[in-house]
Amino acid sequence: MKVIVCGAGQVGYNIARQLSGEHNDVTVIDQSPDLVKRINDNLDVHGLVGFASQPDVLEAAGAADADMIIAVTFADEVNMVACQVAHSLFNVPTKIARVRAQSYLRPIWRDLFSRDNMPIDVIISPEMEVARSAKRRLEVPGAFDMIPFGDDKLRLIGVRLSDDCPIIDTPLRQLTELFPDLNIVVVGIDRASQLMVPTGDDQMLSGDEIFFIADKDHVSRALSLFGHEEKEARRIIIVGGGNIGLFLAESLERDNPAVRVMVVELNRERAEYVAERLERAVVINGDALDSEILIEANAANTETVVAVADDDEVNILASLLAKRYGCQRAITLINNSGYGPLLASLGIDAVVNPRASTVSTILQHVRRGRIRAVHSLRDGMAEVIEAEALATSPLVGVPLREVKLPSGVIIGGVLRGERVIIPRGDTIIQVNDRVVIFALADVVKKVEKMFSVRLDFF
Repeated sequence: MKVIVCGAGQVGYNIARQLSGEHNDVTVIDQSPDLVKRINDNLDVHGLVGFASQPDVLEAAGAADADMIIAVTFADEVNMVACQVAHSLFNVPTKIARVRAQSYLRPIWRDLFSRDNMPIDVIISPEMEVARSAKRRLEVPGAFDMIPFGDDKLRLIGVRLSDDCPIIDTPLRQLTELFPDLNIVVVGIDRASQLMVPTGDDQMLSGDEIFFIADKDHVSRALSLFGHEEKEARRIIIVGGGNIGLFLAESLERDNPAVRVMVVELNRERAEYVAERLERAVVINGDALDSEILIEANAANTETVVAVADDDEVNILASLLAKRYGCQRAITLINNSGYGPLLASLGIDAVVNPRASTVSTILQHVRRGRIRAVHSLRDGMAEVIEAEALATSPLVGVPLREVKLPSGVIIGGVLRGERVIIPRGDTIIQVNDRVVIFALADVVKKVEKMFSVRLDFF
């Protein structure tokens, strides 16, 4: 597949890295010579210096025979015009654009991106994706990650194990024997920043970060088993009244009327605007790093602080201060993945990464075949894929214990109509089942080769 990526920033770089690693023909356009040099030096792609919206630059990038254009520059208008030019002059089949400004995305203008006006196939709003990601973490207290699959009948949950976890040092095989009616599969263990797919003989240790796939109705019981019995938040402080904070507050007001929300915003004009947009939430104009503001926001009696300001350091410090004043849990927006290894030890309970959210959404539309969902984990260390099994699939019609999956790949769940199946060795997958697969990054190519024709995965 020939792909043009417009923008060599963090998102563009990571998309190019993943696509080139899977032997796609990738060209990256950026107006910064330094970013293009970094791309050329580190990735097997073609880097091109220029303005991504200009026809001659797109022509030089090979737009005439490109299968897809992914426009993720820092300018919404450049992204939109690049897709328009790619369609009008080069007839590129698939066009994906990142659009940040919420004005373009208001329902009243929903026809803007239709094929007759500005033909963009997929619009990605990082602010909305991040807000949704933060809200998912609020739904499952105790988890640092939650991703729904199969129309939210299956969930991937990430939890951190502490010394008081009742099942540490227990082989996973015994977990199934002790709790035969618990519908979960442990699909990944992150130990000392090394992610692995466990076997039945592997044990979970204190400090491990565990990923498991579970029937939605079994998530609470599973979390209890892993030592997490936190209650869902009824009082929430949102630090930052930007697009992310506003979208999250509006979503909580709409879907969770029993939840009391306070928004802390430093800029007075923005605080007034947010207050006008919200119906019940209380908006405080002030600095979240000011102890008096945290006291006014009632941090001592608040279950969760969600820090989504546009500064990583402010988010980290505001989260830690809120917890110091009595807040029980912190969900923190971090753009710089270099902070990742430090956050758990500091006391940050869950992290939201805009780049990871955007990359996962783009991958969902990049993958070929019967793909329902794709999510990238741990900065690309693994992927979780939901796909539909076809009649020609090697998975269909035989017990899973007889299927030779590559090392580093595990099937975590199956959805058959409305029925959730947590796979065991004797499980037999049927045609049209929706299969959720966890795969480490270095075997994604093998997964592609194994499933590209028979499962029509990619």
